[in-house]
Amino acid sequence: MPLPKPPSKKGDLLKSADYEAQAAPRANKRSAKTRAAEPPEQAALDLHDGSAAQVAVVPRARSTVAAPPPAVAAAPAAAARPVSTPAAKPRKPRHVGPPKLFVLDTNVLMHDPMSLFRFEEHDIFLPMITLEELDGHKKGMSEVSRNVRQVSRDLDALASASSFTGQDGHLDPRIGIDLAKTGHREAGGKLFFQTMLLDFKLPAGLPQGKADNQILGVVQSLREQHPGREVVLVSKDINMRVKARALGLPAEDYLNDKTLEDTDLLYTGVLPLPADFWDRHGKTMESWQQGGHTFYRISGPLVPALMINQFVYLEVPGAAPLYARVTEITGKSAVLKTLRDYTHGKNAVWGVTARNREQNFALNLLMDPDCDFITLTGTAGTGKTLMTLAAGLAQVLDERRYTEIIVTRVTVPVGDDIGFLPGNEEEKMGPWMGALDDNLEVLARTDTSAGEWGRAATNDLVRSKIKIKSLNFMRGRTFLNKFLLIDEAQNLTPKQMKTLITRAGPGTKIVCLGNLAQIDTPYLTEGSSGLTYAVDRFKGWPHGGHVMLARGERSRLADFASEVL
Repeated sequence: MPLPKPPSKKGDLLKSADYEAQAAPRANKRSAKTRAAEPPEQAALDLHDGSAAQVAVVPRARSTVAAPPPAVAAAPAAAARPVSTPAAKPRKPRHVGPPKLFVLDTNVLMHDPMSLFRFEEHDIFLPMITLEELDGHKKGMSEVSRNVRQVSRDLDALASASSFTGQDGHLDPRIGIDLAKTGHREAGGKLFFQTMLLDFKLPAGLPQGKADNQILGVVQSLREQHPGREVVLVSKDINMRVKARALGLPAEDYLNDKTLEDTDLLYTGVLPLPADFWDRHGKTMESWQQGGHTFYRISGPLVPALMINQFVYLEVPGAAPLYARVTEITGKSAVLKTLRDYTHGKNAVWGVTARNREQNFALNLLMDPDCDFITLTGTAGTGKTLMTLAAGLAQVLDERRYTEIIVTRVTVPVGDDIGFLPGNEEEKMGPWMGALDDNLEVLARTDTSAGEWGRAATNDLVRSKIKIKSLNFMRGRTFLNKFLLIDEAQNLTPKQMKTLITRAGPGTKIVCLGNLAQIDTPYLTEGSSGLTYAVDRFKGWPHGGHVMLARGERSRLADFASEVL
């Protein structure tokens, strides 16, 4: 029951009529003219049978008598409720016209086991050869085998939960299976299986026994059987889509796994302020100083475009630059906090100073104890690994904020595989950690006052605090007070990224580094990478941050090669 209206003045008391007006049923707001223009209610009920009409009239009957008490008014509604249950509001389909019929290739199900429920109100058709191929890949410990087993379990659950049966009590394949039967309400279509041999004619040059060609034949036959309906093949195989279009069959790529269609729209974590920022926001601005930082509370048209932990900067010739981070957004106002200048030698982190604006932003995130998850992207030579290692060593050895650094990465070779590697877990991961050794060598050279013996002792201490782990043994672990560095994160799938991030325990910081232009994992693109997925999902979280490094600082040769090659 809604509450009565609050008093308009201080000290006013609510009358008893206010409570009775709230308890009584709402009066009909329609005018008398509208009522007179309506047709008789009995005429509207002629479409139904007699019993339904009698039940339906009860809640719609109107009375000119004063409203009875709530207990009496609820009696007719309670009596009518078991007979006529109100139907759920149907979801508005996004597609105009009849739903499409998508024929799924086997590689779509292997790539995303939840793809069955990603097609909204459209129907799905699975050829029998697709089920045969799924059965052939269900054994093994690879990611593909696990996905196939999950698809098989989902198909079994759909077939078991279906209530569409024929006259003999068995499942009727012509009716189809509602995809929402197992709780996936976002799927509004049906699932159909191929249960009979379809007659199709493909060009004589195509081998009839090949699985891809049989699926193309199924698509062609379905188009002939359903001329008024759009039948589309969905496949991750580029060559199969090319063959389908050559035969005049519509074919599409599976795009639901992509976080972004265009990686240029990826969140960068940095926003340049307009040149008239002070003129437009200076009148209502509040400023104060605390802990060596200056805070600005702004309100204006710029606030809706800001996100928590987003960096903003203003560089105007002839004026002092502004570098700040968004720390709070409340309604139509936001709070900006100035940054610590890591470009100055007095603020060096383990002997490393920032060489450009974005590196300064990244070091402010890496050294912030309130940021638990950080992602750094950029081209080769932007200093991602060097800055992260320097920040990790400073917080492990100097500040004692974390107990150790854990480094891991995906073991995807750029060229041909060199075979099995000898040794234990850390020795096997050694050849993959060449970038780690190179950066540790650079960090060791920053300490020039310790001498040869001092540097050797420092190197031993540093390496004792760095543990190299493999991704294959991460499941089930919990890291407490650790600094976890995930290198080459662009080669991770979204599922692997979720597995790693959920390993974090209390007091653990996770830093993901990667270059989206250097993806070596097959069937993984910039839009479907786990790094892109993490950046997009964690933007705006108060304890996470992202910076896209734009300028390379490795060498002039590396910078020129990144631009022209």
